[in-house]
Amino acid sequence: MPLKKITLKPGVNRENTRYTNENGWYDSEKVRFRQGTPEKIGGWVRTSANSFLGYCRSLWAWAILTTEVLIGVGTNTKFYISGGGAYYDITPYETVNALGANPFATNTATNTTISSVAYTVVTVTDATSGALVNNYVNFYNAPTLNGVLLTGSFLITTLPTGSTYTILVPGTATSTGSGGGAGVYAFYELSTTPDSVVPQIGWGAGGWGLGTWGLSTSALPMRLWSQFNFGEDLVFAPSDGKIYYWDASLGYTPTEVTVTIASPCVVTFSTTIPDNTALRLLTTGALPTGLVPGTIYYAVNSTGTTCNLAATAGGTPIITTGTQSGTHYLSVRGILLSSLANATDVPIKQTCITVSDANRFMFALGCTEFGSTVFNPMLVRWAKGESITDWTPSSTSDAGFVQLSRGSKIITAAQARQELLVWTDSSLYSLQYVGYPNQWPAQLVGDNISIVGQNAATYASGVSYWMGVDKFYKYDGRTQSLRCDLLRYIFSDINTQQYAQVYAGTNEGFNEIWWFYCSADSTQNNRYVVYNYTEDIWYYGNMARTAWLDNGLLTSPTAATYVNNLVNHEVGYDDDATGTPVAIEASITSAEFDIEDGHNFAFVTRILPDVTFNNSTAASPAITMTFYPLVNSGTGYTDPASVGGSNYAAITRTTTVPVEEFTGQVFVRVRGRQLAYKVSSTALGVAWQLGSPRFDLRSDGRRGNS
Repeated sequence: MPLKKITLKPGVNRENTRYTNENGWYDSEKVRFRQGTPEKIGGWVRTSANSFLGYCRSLWAWAILTTEVLIGVGTNTKFYISGGGAYYDITPYETVNALGANPFATNTATNTTISSVAYTVVTVTDATSGALVNNYVNFYNAPTLNGVLLTGSFLITTLPTGSTYTILVPGTATSTGSGGGAGVYAFYELSTTPDSVVPQIGWGAGGWGLGTWGLSTSALPMRLWSQFNFGEDLVFAPSDGKIYYWDASLGYTPTEVTVTIASPCVVTFSTTIPDNTALRLLTTGALPTGLVPGTIYYAVNSTGTTCNLAATAGGTPIITTGTQSGTHYLSVRGILLSSLANATDVPIKQTCITVSDANRFMFALGCTEFGSTVFNPMLVRWAKGESITDWTPSSTSDAGFVQLSRGSKIITAAQARQELLVWTDSSLYSLQYVGYPNQWPAQLVGDNISIVGQNAATYASGVSYWMGVDKFYKYDGRTQSLRCDLLRYIFSDINTQQYAQVYAGTNEGFNEIWWFYCSADSTQNNRYVVYNYTEDIWYYGNMARTAWLDNGLLTSPTAATYVNNLVNHEVGYDDDATGTPVAIEASITSAEFDIEDGHNFAFVTRILPDVTFNNSTAASPAITMTFYPLVNSGTGYTDPASVGGSNYAAITRTTTVPVEEFTGQVFVRVRGRQLAYKVSSTALGVAWQLGSPRFDLRSDGRRGNS
């Protein structure tokens, strides 16, 4: 019999049965398609050996004036700037308290060891802290007490009383007792949130009337961040929180400054500090009398690297006294946007923020109303063009606001070509800049739609794509449902309570849109689905990622993992998220197809696999082709070994690197009316692409084996 070429349709389709999808692919794992043929995806490698705290929910890359590329990393517990492979904590401080005399206490009976590290449980007294378990606190001007150093950042572990809390401090207390002296300051960071949406079930868990009588449901939200650079500086905001600002000129590590007691006080920097720069001083000792750690001051009378300090922008310089002249530190934590000089009417709560390319407007979406503390979930506000501080509408300012009408709340926004797209929970709006007096009028461009979360939309090649609650959409000037060959597979096995974790991103090098989501039995993102928009095909697999970033400033797509680090994708062909490469198990399985015309049995004796191992780094790269024969499409797969056959064919190229490109023939013994086959690889350093294999067939009668 002649050789029969098997060429299957590109993409994976699970909308019908395996047999209905004849001549197609039905299952995939870490495989993509290139011009119609499947290949193993690229690997990933960690950006550095460092890690961060919490699970990352936001990534943003930009370049500062020194050309260094930074990445903002927002987690459920912290906010970091990633630079040079390190993660610098710039989590804003929510409150700063001066503690009373001797606020710390140790007890040698509570000394403990966790993962072979010795800790002391330290009790801290602060009647006005409002401390919460799993939040972080930093102490300044704190001593070494009974052998343990209390300066630094610590996790709050318990709340013994309304005025005390405990922290774990590395080291072993040498004695029991209280101390700490006077002048200690506690800096309480922005509160942490759960690392996933936590359903609350039971009496009083939700609002009145929700659920059955006496048994209501609600959920504790996890923190999502939105962030954008404004020039070289960064504005960032937690969902349903305040807006913060990070000044790149101050750096991302605490900077030494010299404070000279004088009338007025003089501060000397290692860099140029313009007038009205907002500054916060820290100290390992005590600041001169007249200055308080953690308080926002403003540079005045700047001569470049020296300035005076004032309590208000452009205010009267502060006079200091005492004996604490010398080296102190400048905080690089994010500060409230409303604390900047000349800030007016900055929203005090928002759902998300963005910055437009047109005239560089900053937006707050779903936010407090102008001149009010009332939160309006359908309100869009914007600051004056080229400003992040002036939010006051007037006849001389192009700051403004617009009220959206379709939906109950704004979910997210994205910059598109010449427009800003804003999604509510039921509609899509387009905002385009038209100038004074209307500025940014809203036009309804999609109604009766849905979107699952703040990070579920992305933009590629002039088109916006997003995941809805039961389908996918795209907007290219008009809103349309996106044809999907995996619709039933995805939405029949997805955790709807964790929709907020869905994260969309592009992989423009391969013309792909990726979505990461939680399967029905998972509370962490463990699945992905990919849409290739140039070939209009879909494929899917298993991968745990919490955030994704594809940016021209980066050499490859960057993603956040559940081992609390960032990895660069499309690097090599292995999983190197931890520093120890692990093989990526990749596979693709066909749907069932007839061999011959299906009315006769056929016997497959030889395969010409048509597989290339080009670019493999393994000396002997290999795949396995597994064959699944059927007597009929509904009978289930037959084990060829039961009739003296073999359904496995190992295809290997053994040579020196670089590996030869194509494989030769292999021999099998497979009999059936229909057949499915699987191509898989499980070894390190293997890259492969499947072409059009050819099967050597011969007719073998019409009846099955008895």
